[in-house]
Amino acid sequence: MRDLMGMMKQAKELQERMQQMQAELETIEVDGAAGGGLVSVRVTAKGECKAVRIDPSLMKPEEAEIVEDLIVAALADARSKAERVMQDKMKSLTGGLALPPGLNLF
Repeated sequence: MRDLMGMMKQAKELQERMQQMQAELETIEVDGAAGGGLVSVRVTAKGECKAVRIDPSLMKPEEAEIVEDLIVAALADARSKAERVMQDKMKSLTGGLALPPGLNLF
């Protein structure tokens, strides 16, 4: 019974830390880029797009498709960086707690 109480206490602590981390992830921003920096985006660690920047040299009607592809690539770059940030935060959060492998808490 004592182990069950300890596990419940750990679960409650983990839940509280996860809530704090969720709030923190909304404030962390990462940048993604494509086309050698001609297109860049800024997203939160939770994947919300905050800004898009397009170099003026790309603002030609005949290059619209290229710009669109670069935006998609920049967003993919930023999202992968955001995912790494979330994984790092999760590792620090669950440091002493044994969780099943592959358990995705987000």
